[in-house]
Amino acid sequence: AVTMLEILKAIAQGIVQGITEWLPISSTGHMLLLDQFLKMDDPSGNFFNVFKVLVQLGSILAVLVLYFHRLNPFSPKKSQTEKRQTFSLWGKVLVASIPAAIIGLLFEEVIDNALSTPVVIAIALIVYGVLFIVMENNRARKPRVASIEQMSYRTALFIGVFQMLALIPGTSRSGSTILGATLLGTSRKVAAEFSFFMAIPVMAGASALKLVKLIVKGISFSGLQWAMLIIGMVVAFVVSLIVIRFLMNYIKKHDFKVFGYYRIALGALVLVLAACGVVG
Repeated sequence: AVTMLEILKAIAQGIVQGITEWLPISSTGHMLLLDQFLKMDDPSGNFFNVFKVLVQLGSILAVLVLYFHRLNPFSPKKSQTEKRQTFSLWGKVLVASIPAAIIGLLFEEVIDNALSTPVVIAIALIVYGVLFIVMENNRARKPRVASIEQMSYRTALFIGVFQMLALIPGTSRSGSTILGATLLGTSRKVAAEFSFFMAIPVMAGASALKLVKLIVKGISFSGLQWAMLIIGMVVAFVVSLIVIRFLMNYIKKHDFKVFGYYRIALGALVLVLAACGVVG
């Protein structure tokens, strides 16, 4: 029974990661709540750290699979121009990754330790929820940047500056980059896709760092824990495939306001639970 329960927890975490990584609604906020109600059996704290990393890797693999042709500069099906554009796309993604990478490496643990409180997460959820609604109400009729090809390296760098905001827990990485890209004049489609692509170096880099640290520590897991790691990763991968497709279809006809309202509601819920002493 214990085994089954732990496996179900891994599945639940995988589902939540797969959904919240890509929608601008803060995976940290959801993981905090989920962790309160579905604590994994992890006395050392090491297992959950590795679990989070592998679940994120599952999510990134989904982007690589869905956009493989688009992201592959060596595809024989592409013309020279298209290959150049693909290299340029990666260039923009890397430029956009620089600000958060620098600040993250220097201050991430400090920020995490100081600000990983339910109240901070709730405030971040609400503030950016309001910003999404305000942004959609004041959106220019015609976006200036209708494709990533049209985007300048300068715009990419500025989107990267917005990504730094996501170091504050509860902000949401995709939330800050989508908001930033949209404010800088990109279409919803460009904002969402560029946000997906930006996740690749950031999350792959962060995951690699964490895994190396853990390997150096020489951590070993039980058979059940290995099963949970693999299941969590596969679930996050499959759910991410569905959610990314959903979001790209959704924004063809709708705006981002619904995510703003959802964030405000979730933030309010976290505040209430914090006030009652349920989360802390």
